[in-house]
Amino acid sequence: MFESITIRDLVIRPALYLAPMSGVTDTVFRRLIRRVGGCGMVVSEFTSSEGLSRQAQRSLAQLEFSHEEHPIVGQIFGANPDRLAEAAEIVDELGYDIVDLNLGCPAKKVTRCGGSGLLRELPLLETILKRMRAATRKPFTVKIRAGWDDKEIVACEVARMAEANGVEAIAVHPRTRLQGYSGNANWDIIRDVKQAVKIPVIGNGDVRTVDDAFRLKEVTGCDAVMIGRGALANPWIFRQIMERDTREPVRDVSLADRHRLIRDYFELLVEERNPGAIGKMKQFASHITTSIPHGKELRTAIHHAQAIPEILDRVDQFFERVESRGDPSPYMSSVV
Repeated sequence: MFESITIRDLVIRPALYLAPMSGVTDTVFRRLIRRVGGCGMVVSEFTSSEGLSRQAQRSLAQLEFSHEEHPIVGQIFGANPDRLAEAAEIVDELGYDIVDLNLGCPAKKVTRCGGSGLLRELPLLETILKRMRAATRKPFTVKIRAGWDDKEIVACEVARMAEANGVEAIAVHPRTRLQGYSGNANWDIIRDVKQAVKIPVIGNGDVRTVDDAFRLKEVTGCDAVMIGRGALANPWIFRQIMERDTREPVRDVSLADRHRLIRDYFELLVEERNPGAIGKMKQFASHITTSIPHGKELRTAIHHAQAIPEILDRVDQFFERVESRGDPSPYMSSVV
């Protein structure tokens, strides 16, 4: 079911995407996901086209990536056709494999200048799609929400518009802007988009377990599945999906695996000299520890640490204590 997806001449194997998440899916996290295995495509944090057009250091830093991350999508947002065209050229020149336009972010500060706000400005959006398509030689894709609210569900209309203007694939998160991340994702909208267009459709939303990924694909007929928050708690989810898809035994994730992953992530942050390393360590701990016995103890220890060596020591000491207690392996609800 997840063997591959083809966008123009780019074959993505397997047909599994890491979703873009602001403040999370930076180069370090993407490299971590690549090293765990099973993910066919990673996506950058969405980056401001206005910042890129001004060559702002923060915006350029958000688009840094390493060779091991290929294939990789560079995602941008904005509402000015000229700035978005310039930004598409920059993403192209930086060596990304695909240029993507974010039409899904529900944050107020983004909707005022793009994101899901453009789903209420379809004439402007069509102009933007034309300009961006002309500006890049790379495959061009978009990521959308269902619409602004339940009275303005425009996913199929936007998908047809995108296809007519040279967009080569579309990712659909079937919540509205007003829903944010509350309630349930309406997978029927992904199915409707798949039936409305011929370009590849990537389904996204509420994929927390391996079973969820298979159900989403079966229910909607989408060409690939994109996973965001589910990969924060379980970065092994892509590998586990592929193990099931190829009828291999789905490997459990041991305490040692989790210890090694946390250490690897923290050490990558140090190697990159990330100025916000301590904050990112604490953020990562809040997600990954949810499936570790006595994980609250580890979260508390990390959150109260003041320096990187202290954090690393506390991680090692925690796992030594837990292993000495003889606790069972972490729960496996992520693979049922």
